[in-house]
Amino acid sequence: MANLSAYQSLLVPIDDFLLCQTPTAWLIEASKPSNLPMLLIDHMICELKAAQTAAWLIRKYAVDEQSATVLLAWLAPYENFIYRKEGSLADLAQQQQTISKKLTLRKHCLYGEDLVDKMVMLIKEELHHFYQVLEIMTQRQIHYQSISAGRYAKGLMGQVRTHEPAMLIDKLICGAYIEARSCERFARLSPYVDDDLAQFYISLLRSEARHYQDYLKLAQQISADDICERVAIIGHTEAELIQLPDTEFRFHSGLPA
Repeated sequence: MANLSAYQSLLVPIDDFLLCQTPTAWLIEASKPSNLPMLLIDHMICELKAAQTAAWLIRKYAVDEQSATVLLAWLAPYENFIYRKEGSLADLAQQQQTISKKLTLRKHCLYGEDLVDKMVMLIKEELHHFYQVLEIMTQRQIHYQSISAGRYAKGLMGQVRTHEPAMLIDKLICGAYIEARSCERFARLSPYVDDDLAQFYISLLRSEARHYQDYLKLAQQISADDICERVAIIGHTEAELIQLPDTEFRFHSGLPA
């Protein structure tokens, strides 16, 4: 079994940040061979959604129109694969070399450089993870199929306020929870799956742990007030979503109903 010991120091702050652990019932459900295709497909889609969110933040808050177009072009091959079933593993292998931090910031954007630096790195890593999951699916002869979205992300976004900069701050906090939960699930799921998949999940821990911290740092940097209250409010919603019964099995779903 892949060894988690080298990553324990990364997991301590994540366990402190999250208000609950993933229930054992979900881990047992996720480990069933019949659920492996759904687990991998939804994981791959989550990687794209994470990259899309980061690109949306950069486009909305930090860069000019030309750079916004560049960001959309980065995502297009992956979106075409998911939404139009166009392209292949070989096609996507060529895409990741085109992503860089050479974007043009808008004038008078106080936090734009830091936002771009952190989010571009996140986009690169999430799209690489997308490719890795698709590679695993291909090796295991699991074919991609369209699936409906779970309730997790939508439930979190229901807490986002509608005025600025509160909207941006809350979206960043939601991003932190999604990344932290992903990291926690990879770690807790690793003993329940085969060694190759466990090793892959453990390899993702370092980047996922950094992503959640980057989101939180940006949220506090942008906020004029301490964000602890908002972190707590969104955290309670996140814990409820994880612990309440869920009729659909997904990577971020709650207790199996």
